[in-house]
Amino acid sequence: MFRRLDKIEKRYLELEEQIASPEIAFDLKKLQALAQERAGLEDLATLYRSYKDKSGMLEETKKMLTEGLDEEMIAMAKEEIESLESQLESQLHELKLALLPKDANDDRDIIIEIRAGTGGDEAGLFAADLFRMYSRYAQNKKWGADIIDANETAIGSIKEIIFEVKGKGAFSRFKYERGVHRVQRVPTTESSGRIHTSTATVVVLPEAREVEVNINPKDLRIDIFHSGGAGGQNVNKVATAVRITHLPTGLVAVCQDERSQHRNKTKAMAVLRARLLNIEQSKHDGEITEQRRSQVGSGERSEKIRTYNFPQDRITDHRVGLSMHNLPKIMEGELDELIDAIATSEQAKQLETQLV
Repeated sequence: MFRRLDKIEKRYLELEEQIASPEIAFDLKKLQALAQERAGLEDLATLYRSYKDKSGMLEETKKMLTEGLDEEMIAMAKEEIESLESQLESQLHELKLALLPKDANDDRDIIIEIRAGTGGDEAGLFAADLFRMYSRYAQNKKWGADIIDANETAIGSIKEIIFEVKGKGAFSRFKYERGVHRVQRVPTTESSGRIHTSTATVVVLPEAREVEVNINPKDLRIDIFHSGGAGGQNVNKVATAVRITHLPTGLVAVCQDERSQHRNKTKAMAVLRARLLNIEQSKHDGEITEQRRSQVGSGERSEKIRTYNFPQDRITDHRVGLSMHNLPKIMEGELDELIDAIATSEQAKQLETQLV
């Protein structure tokens, strides 16, 4: 690990020298590239330099204990040693985390797909609850959330909903929500008070930039139709809804939430690009099956990442073995504590496998 840090620090110093050289000053393109690379290394190089400085101070303080100090000075030196060792332990952990490979998608906007799984109407109501929870969370983060397509019922349940979340770091937080979510509660329609178990599946896709996915217009079939839904504002008299079919893969993207046909087409294309990019990234990562399928699973109750137990006011994330209470607060979008715990566990696993 320290060999890697030494190389990073050496490269950072080289970049500083190059940026300061007169030859580079007139080459704006190269100067920008070097400055960008230096900016990417600056925090890590600064942290490593601080770690080395404190290590040196610790060795010097330890030497003082062998120099015949009086009791008062010895006590002060020991106190300083304890403080420095604590700081070094903290900085060492920060350095390990900083060396972990970054997810290139972390800062991207995202597209989230929620679908009712097993459980009938109650699964649809739970899917609606998840959408509300994620919308509130995005709102708390001051991120924009817009519906792309929704298949709702008259009782307020959702068979399927696709929406986008725009904001820096959206994928870095929502990526931990991918998978099957299970709910245990008494449905409002249950007269006997019996607890039902239902599921909903969540897919989180990083949005793709147009330059990343090359789509041949000849490979697309675009259909325009009237918006439908449970009624009210979801139904338009003018045909503005857009369905785009990617013929080579059979992927279909629909958007009918906007009143403008052009905006619906733009959003549907964004969904299609995200799905195609996800397939390409999955192939690149050597996965046997397309990542989106692995996120969804079959929606069976046994395939779950998290359980929401309303009678016991408990939410359990099965990936990290974490249980928390105050479920109503979490359902209102206060997810940070839960997501932080999952992210920390994921980082610990990465540290075990990548830092020897």
